[in-house]
Amino acid sequence: MLKWLVSLAVVTELVAICLGHRELSAFAGVMFVGAFLLGIGAGHLQGYARVLLVIALAVLGAFAVQGSLNTAQLVKAASDAAFYSAFLGSLGMMQCLVRRFEVLRRIHDVLLGGKPVLLYPKYALVSCGVATVLSFGMMSLLCGTLAETLRERGITGESRLQWLRSVLISALRGFALVPLVAPTSVAVAILTRELPQLSWSQLLPFGLVAALLMVLIGWVLEQSRFRKISNERVAVEGWLPGTGSLLALILVVFSLMAALVATTGFKVSVAAMLSVPTVTLIYMLWQERGLIPVLREGAGQVWNMHNEMAIFAASAILGVALSAVIPADALAGLVATGSGVFLVAVLGMLMMPMFSMIGVIPITVLSVQAGLLPQLVAEGMHLLPVAVALVIGFSLAMMLSPFGPSVMLLSRFGQISRWVVAFRWNGLFVLIALPLLLVLTALVAWLTPGH
Repeated sequence: MLKWLVSLAVVTELVAICLGHRELSAFAGVMFVGAFLLGIGAGHLQGYARVLLVIALAVLGAFAVQGSLNTAQLVKAASDAAFYSAFLGSLGMMQCLVRRFEVLRRIHDVLLGGKPVLLYPKYALVSCGVATVLSFGMMSLLCGTLAETLRERGITGESRLQWLRSVLISALRGFALVPLVAPTSVAVAILTRELPQLSWSQLLPFGLVAALLMVLIGWVLEQSRFRKISNERVAVEGWLPGTGSLLALILVVFSLMAALVATTGFKVSVAAMLSVPTVTLIYMLWQERGLIPVLREGAGQVWNMHNEMAIFAASAILGVALSAVIPADALAGLVATGSGVFLVAVLGMLMMPMFSMIGVIPITVLSVQAGLLPQLVAEGMHLLPVAVALVIGFSLAMMLSPFGPSVMLLSRFGQISRWVVAFRWNGLFVLIALPLLLVLTALVAWLTPGH
């Protein structure tokens, strides 16, 4: 029953997006929260998702009772919860295609072709490219297909851990590059929405440098593991069955996305939310020739992500509640000098991975930070160093948070502790990358006109 309620909430939010109806979106948010609360009662939600959702609702309720939140802010909290929950649920439908295309089931054999020394950058860059459009659909695809591949081939024990660590960690780090290089990133969307004078093109040169540094560091750390697993890969001879159909299907998805962006003014991320489940369901219906089995499979796939969706909804609610009560001039006076701007940039960068480690995902932290930036800019702060630092911090937090949806997806599919993924597998990488990224931030502050 709950899986149908969550799926109905996803559809309701997508309709609300199409109509531009904020109240219907808020209603979808209430549906999501209601389903997640019922999931708590039925024991379906994991501990962290339960605690975060309860805390978010308690904070929202307390501020509302005190009069710190007005009706419009409560509606925004519900609407944001619906949007981010539907964002995950709709793009996660991509996983339904895996069982229908051999080339997707064997995508790791395709990517593992070629020289072993090039495997890490290939995985990271391909993951980044796919995630630029499909976001969490990419993580769902790569994580799900690798887990199935290892089960089918009977790869277990230490060998299985090597595969998981090499392949999935490179996919996760590639996914974490999206805020640095893609205009479709939610981090870029939040910053440019709050600060109209900021553009993606201003962030891109510095984001590319940061992304290159992170790829090079990961390449050095992981290439020996890729050499080991390359001995167990299965060579792909020629084109796999269904490759042509898959390419045509992807072309249809991208064409529909492009048409939506061109004709409606939707952001690329919203166009992906509408296009991926629509094309996927139509294709499934064409294959299965039965509506009920298709709807049952689709609802089941959406429900598989209920923990991640609950975390996103709770974080959105917390972001709205906290940004409404933090004084806009809380940091005024720190930005009068170049060193003050650099200090604010470093604090902003480090806050996201630090808060992520204790359970507040980066979207929540960035939403609060972005709400404070307009006042700081009005006080004379140079914007670019802080904005660059924030997208870098967002990227690091995506890798280092044991509670983030990307790490939780990897953990669930790989059946590996999320603490191992976040800290043991990514800890050294972040420790090496952080000083270099701080130097890059200092360079941006130094190059800013008027420094």
